[in-house]
Amino acid sequence: MGTFIINGGKPLKGEITPQGAKNEALQVISAVLLTDEEVTISNVPDILDVNRLMEILQNLGVKIKKLERGTFSFQADDLNLDYLQSEEYKKDASKIRGSVLILGPLLARFGKAYLPKPGGDKIGRRRLDTHFEGFIKLGAQFRYNNKEHFYGVEAEKLKGTYMLLPEASVTGTANIIMAAVLAEGTTTVYNAACEPYIQQLSNMLVRMGAKISGIGSNLITIEGVEKLGGTTHRILPDMIEIGSWIGLAAMTKSEITIKNVGAEHLGQIPDTFRKLGIQFDIKDDNIYIPAQEHYEIQSFMDGSALTVSDAPWPGFTPDLLSIVLVTATQARGSVLIHQKMFESRLFFVDRLIEMGAQIVLCDPHRANVTGLDHKIPLRGITMVSPDIRAGIAMLIAALSAEGKSTIHNIEQIDRGYENIDEKLRKLGADIIRA
Repeated sequence: MGTFIINGGKPLKGEITPQGAKNEALQVISAVLLTDEEVTISNVPDILDVNRLMEILQNLGVKIKKLERGTFSFQADDLNLDYLQSEEYKKDASKIRGSVLILGPLLARFGKAYLPKPGGDKIGRRRLDTHFEGFIKLGAQFRYNNKEHFYGVEAEKLKGTYMLLPEASVTGTANIIMAAVLAEGTTTVYNAACEPYIQQLSNMLVRMGAKISGIGSNLITIEGVEKLGGTTHRILPDMIEIGSWIGLAAMTKSEITIKNVGAEHLGQIPDTFRKLGIQFDIKDDNIYIPAQEHYEIQSFMDGSALTVSDAPWPGFTPDLLSIVLVTATQARGSVLIHQKMFESRLFFVDRLIEMGAQIVLCDPHRANVTGLDHKIPLRGITMVSPDIRAGIAMLIAALSAEGKSTIHNIEQIDRGYENIDEKLRKLGADIIRA
């Protein structure tokens, strides 16, 4: 188990270029299974979850070549489908939640797909019903081995249909789109997720020959085609990493420039951090955050206390609520954080309270934060990262805190952030990977 040792309380300075988006990478890399032709993807982040998915594809028989840093070619023209029933596959696929995204492409192209209970963050219940109900409506037979926790879907030929998703699941929408592009007839998906990641996946599939309309909306129509071809694709900058750097700069009173952010795809992220009082400029697709001694949380127009909550896109992404929460601990004023989607995601605040933060955990979904206005610094402690986003929030807290902090289980952070300690050292942070 890896560990970060941080001596905090030091302002940082410099430039950062964000990695490619983790959530998009998992989707578009899975989509290479839809064709036997070569697909080239660039700006692929070098992080644990993406690397593990690529290992699964290689074990399945996908030919993967590294063309340069962050750029790979994929060709799925000679697959070993027996691997999907092997003990090795059950072990490999259970390590990451992103493995669920190979179901749609395999079902569409080969008529069968299997999956062990996937891994991922322990942030509450994360059901797969939306995925499998979508496949069933497309004509697939579903089975589940309760003893081995092993899922299976099979179909001779998927057929297009209308479906109203019970939730606007990003991975569920991606899986259903990938299954439907080779189905017979027209599929209409209502209450679809419409995040930039889904838009990127859809546009990539269109370049491969798919017929998809309604991209960017919550009503997507897919006309099935017989075959898809190869293409090239570039992954967007990771909006979650960008938001993390904004919060880190404010917490540590640092002057940071984030380069090439893909500003048109950031949605409510900039405005949400501005509501915390953080000043920054967006120019030429870069975000410049000056060093700030204080930042004051805004109130609503009627003077009532600010609430920041998550919602399906174009609402505020739940992946950044942990960063908003930790950033608010050194703001001036108070804010209510309302995490609607996952009931275990806020439990890490106990560690922030131990560091001196003034937080009241109202229930599993809500936390009230009263900022310390940089008058009282957090203090360094020893903690364990429970998931990716809580881990980066703990790291931000440690960088702002007085004294030494130790964070164990940093593999959780490595799952979503590429060489984070190296990037921080270049900015002047005192951080060691032990």
